[in-house]
Amino acid sequence: MATSSSPPQSDTEVVAERRGIPAASFVKDVQAYLNQLGLDVNSTLAFQQERLQQYKMVEMKLLAQQRDLQAKIPDIEKCLDVVATLQAKKDTDEALLTDFEVSEGIYSRARIENADSVCLWLGANVMLEYSCEEATSLLQNNLENAKASLEVLVADLQFLRDQVTITQVTIARVYNWDVHQRRVRQASSSQDS
Repeated sequence: MATSSSPPQSDTEVVAERRGIPAASFVKDVQAYLNQLGLDVNSTLAFQQERLQQYKMVEMKLLAQQRDLQAKIPDIEKCLDVVATLQAKKDTDEALLTDFEVSEGIYSRARIENADSVCLWLGANVMLEYSCEEATSLLQNNLENAKASLEVLVADLQFLRDQVTITQVTIARVYNWDVHQRRVRQASSSQDS
């Protein structure tokens, strides 16, 4: 996330961050907030809008990561099922008949007898041969890691959504305060005339 010079936070608010995502501060008293920052309303609104855009950009990245993990978990589970099926068929000395994809939309039938090992894609065009036990262990570990990563990602997204809401409320409060102050100044100037 691109960082800009952030204004100082008020003393009454807890400042925290989660995995590099800065926490937004809720503004209770707009006048005190502006005085503390030493900024005018337009500068404060510009800063808050910039922060909101940063949050939106991080949210898009996290949502893409979440989609990738949600697609990856069923694939790992399917691989675990296939390895378990191969192990079960190996124990019964029964051949396994299966259809597999040769190319996009082209399938072939295979007869698998007594499979002692499987080949797993590791990524970056790398495939390694593992024994069924090693493959099960590796896939189980990958599944646990993916599920844990997804849980952390969901918590990050919730934190980020809270920060977006707080920032939007802050923008609205500062803007409404400014409108109110302008009306008060206008009413006092019209009464003086």
